[in-house]
Amino acid sequence: MKYKKIWSCILTTACVVSLAACAAAPGNEGNGGKDGGSSKKAKKATGMTKKNNEEVYDLLDFDDKQEMEFAKKNLLAAPSELEIKDENGKTVWSQKAYSFLEDREAPDTVNPSLWRSTQMNHLYGLFEVTDGIYQVRGYDMTNITFIQGETGWIVFDPLISTECSKAALELVNEELGERPVVGIVMSHPHVDHYGGIKGIISEEEVAERRIPVIAPDGFEEHAVSENVYAGNAMGRRAGYQYGTMLESSETGAMAIGIGMGQSTGTISYIPPNDIIKATGDRRTIDGVEMEFQMTPGTEAPAEMNTWFPQKKALWMAENCTGTLHNLYTLRGAQVRDGNAWAEYIMEALTLYGEEADVVFQAHNWPHWGNGVIRNYMKDTAAMYKFINDQTLMYINEGYTSDEIANMITLPERLEKNWYTRQYYGTVAHNSKAVYQRYMGWYDANPVNLNRLAPTDRAKKYMEYLGDADAVLQKAEEDYEKGEYQWVAEITNMIVFAEPDNERARSLCADALEQLGYQAESGTWRNAFLSGAKELREGTVADPDIKANVSPDLMKSMTPEMMLDYLGILLDANRAQDVNLRINLNFTDEEPYLLTVESGVVLYQKNAGALDADATLTLPRLGMFAILNDDKEQQKSVIRVEGDPEVLEKLTEHMVKFDFFFHIVEP
Repeated sequence: MKYKKIWSCILTTACVVSLAACAAAPGNEGNGGKDGGSSKKAKKATGMTKKNNEEVYDLLDFDDKQEMEFAKKNLLAAPSELEIKDENGKTVWSQKAYSFLEDREAPDTVNPSLWRSTQMNHLYGLFEVTDGIYQVRGYDMTNITFIQGETGWIVFDPLISTECSKAALELVNEELGERPVVGIVMSHPHVDHYGGIKGIISEEEVAERRIPVIAPDGFEEHAVSENVYAGNAMGRRAGYQYGTMLESSETGAMAIGIGMGQSTGTISYIPPNDIIKATGDRRTIDGVEMEFQMTPGTEAPAEMNTWFPQKKALWMAENCTGTLHNLYTLRGAQVRDGNAWAEYIMEALTLYGEEADVVFQAHNWPHWGNGVIRNYMKDTAAMYKFINDQTLMYINEGYTSDEIANMITLPERLEKNWYTRQYYGTVAHNSKAVYQRYMGWYDANPVNLNRLAPTDRAKKYMEYLGDADAVLQKAEEDYEKGEYQWVAEITNMIVFAEPDNERARSLCADALEQLGYQAESGTWRNAFLSGAKELREGTVADPDIKANVSPDLMKSMTPEMMLDYLGILLDANRAQDVNLRINLNFTDEEPYLLTVESGVVLYQKNAGALDADATLTLPRLGMFAILNDDKEQQKSVIRVEGDPEVLEKLTEHMVKFDFFFHIVEP
């Protein structure tokens, strides 16, 4: 009990291990004074970009309004303006920022297809899916869904931020009458599907009222591990994917296909207390019957769909979203199985397709009518199956990842469907995910077996190419021809060889910007424009572009997860002379034997050593005092028997991660 009072203090500093959004890196301010050439301002669309975007009108049927009609259907209420702030006045979500979208044709600086997708995602408010099922859409990246029971609300996927989910619940109660939350379902362990949970319910209420918090098997393991092991790098890269450093404008951020972007409020967590194990498992909550379909290895390692037999309504989680999704997400993640994804959609069609009157999901809008539903699900499955199978065909013909990405295109019928367009994932980068899944990073050409590091390679290229000014003159000529991808590649090579070459930085930024203006994928647009911004201004180190992560998720880390993370934090090359054996006597867990062998962290559960260098007695959460190298907390929560310097030896070579590391420059 003596440890309980200080756990919150330990966990406050523990955010260094979490989801990116916690660890700002003061002092890493990028290039500061670099102005990227004559101006940091966005440029206009070139003639080539205008031509590229105009051709989209010939490719797609803009008179086909079905998706737009579904996006607008059954709107019950919406505020005239939507801007959500946290308790300190920071804007964590804004649809007001996108008011320039309304009733306008696409400008030259935006792909017309992406412009239309952004207009649809800009439609926000309370919508009725079917009798007794409602969604608040456009209040975060994700939809929050409310199922009306006999006495209260069953809530599906409570958004990223507590501020956003609280605002959504207030809208529902204001329009439909106040009801208590009687159940929570979290479809999968991505933060936009659970992070706002404490905006609608507290941990105390869950315990006192025995509220079921339902999730698929494996949820907690993946929720914690994904946000910890590579969380710092993943969070930094997510800023490029979601465009968090960009302004919302005709030359800035648009929607990302599955929503307008990422909210930057407070992320919370409540552990699930009811785990779904198998397809066909059922639950009845407050009179609402639900049957679950497990879909592991699709959009998330643990995921599930839900069938509502009383409503003839099928919840597809994030397995169908009205756009091409990611087999590989640009922020970084384990690749997903396109074949399994397609198979589980077809299984859902077999199980529930004959009866379904409406299909709805965690992103975008529902689809109504059994014929529409069947086509929607089959086409979505066909998309992922095509990318998987066609990539494997090309692999077996000897093509490499880059070659396949430049060859593969969807069949014409799928390509022209509005709900299979490439607003989030793309066929090109998803094909690379399939290549990676089956073949790994190596393309079998031994030249690429052990390439030089990017900076070393760039310097050698410049030695061979000679004068950078001559190279830049040719690059400027290619820019005028509209060869933006090549210009970006060659100028970025100069940037890696000569980081202070303003002419190269400016031209690389200009080329990336035009690529962004042409991109149909919102995430590609954001990545291109974010790269351009940082080339012009230097690395953006603004803590306001990140979410505020509470310590809730950290409380669920197992000793194994903490010890694994210790191994990640320890620089084994610098610590190669460190050899330790430490008994970890947890007061609330089984004991562990921690071994550091030549700087490598190993451990054994339910083990100990009589000849250990030291024995540490501590609560499980006391491990955060070690992970954060917090000397004062170590003294408070850890009793050391044996070598009094063992903690100093253990933590001496631990690293602290800078969040705002460089991406488009060395």
